[in-house]
Amino acid sequence: MLDFLQLGIRKEINHTLKSLGIVEPTPIQERTIPSVLEGKDVIAKAQTGTGKTLAFVLPILEKIDVHESDVQALILTPTRELAQQISKEIKKMIENVESVNVLAVYGGQDVEHQLKKLKGAQHIVVATPGRLLDHIRRGTIDLSTIRMLVLDEADQMLHMGFLPEVDDIIKETFPSRQTMLFSATMPSEIKSLAKKYMNEPEFIEVKAKKVTVEEIKQVVIETTDRRKQATLFHLIEEHRPFLAIIFCRTKVRAKKLHEALIANGYESDELHGDLTQSKREKAMKRFREAKTQFLVATDVAARGLDVEGVTHVYNYDIPQDVESYVHRIGRTGRAGGDGVAFTLVAPKDMEFLRMIEKGIHQKFEIQVIKGVSIPDREDYERASEQKYENKRTEGSRRDGRKAAPFSSNRKPNDRRSNSNSNHSTRGRKRSR
Repeated sequence: MLDFLQLGIRKEINHTLKSLGIVEPTPIQERTIPSVLEGKDVIAKAQTGTGKTLAFVLPILEKIDVHESDVQALILTPTRELAQQISKEIKKMIENVESVNVLAVYGGQDVEHQLKKLKGAQHIVVATPGRLLDHIRRGTIDLSTIRMLVLDEADQMLHMGFLPEVDDIIKETFPSRQTMLFSATMPSEIKSLAKKYMNEPEFIEVKAKKVTVEEIKQVVIETTDRRKQATLFHLIEEHRPFLAIIFCRTKVRAKKLHEALIANGYESDELHGDLTQSKREKAMKRFREAKTQFLVATDVAARGLDVEGVTHVYNYDIPQDVESYVHRIGRTGRAGGDGVAFTLVAPKDMEFLRMIEKGIHQKFEIQVIKGVSIPDREDYERASEQKYENKRTEGSRRDGRKAAPFSSNRKPNDRRSNSNSNHSTRGRKRSR
């Protein structure tokens, strides 16, 4: 395998990489960096966690001309958090490189502060589409000097409805620019965008041996919507995570669960689109510093989120596509560490569970926690039988006929054919 020096990355940056423990390039970096350095347009299809950020950041840094004060590289991202993360990554890489300036531009920041920064020499701008368009319309940023354009997490920009804004932004740049598109999936709309704006792009795809990270233990718990919260609290007390991210389907559900965690004495923060940028940044800072133990988040808010020390992920609401599942559980087990991902499934969630199983080529063993995630199985079955018998009796009375005695072929101690009802998540407790 080639090292970063052999790929064309200068020794100053290579020294920084080594100081961070990054010695060998990942497959996406090894294949992408030389192509970008040669000036080729690139379409890279790779999942989160493959090292794709450095795949475009490192060659961009090699091509920046510090003697020119114009904006030379633009990196578009779908979320504020991802824009912040990429700009921090760039700043790490330029610790031993003089005079390279980078600016993150996203909503929720003080506009006047951004305007002041944009008046100075900014070689690289990392931006979200909405705020960047605002600056374009104000005339406070000129994209005609852009030589390199990166569209990161392109499929997420599509899902969030940003493609029209992306289209308007690209029109502000010259066709001679070099374009790099990174995406976990390639929907038809993304392919059309690439065809419209890219010049004979090289297609690079990195397929993982397994879609999900091998170090992550995946556990599926059968429950009901009514019992989800109690099940989550039971799992937390049983496994005592160091840091955990809890994913909810909507902003409202994330807010309610966060409030319930606080009410039960847990150190929790929330991360979703209804929060101001200031509150989101404070929540992330507290979580990164382990001042809060739990972060209750929606998918969009947590896109690209990378925090060291996350030991557990809880899918409070099951994701409704395979990519979201892979992204969520990938927040734990980072950098070769172990991680556990729990997914709570109600009966109505089974179609999504089967879809995920098919997508990751893995069959889940469904577990229950008797008396917690579901009622005690025997009581549950007796209650169901009694409820059915009562309905038969009421129906017969309405018909004016005598009700036939209820009969069942089920033996008193029968369980479901699947022996999962005997599984438990009980284990040795750890102190906080």
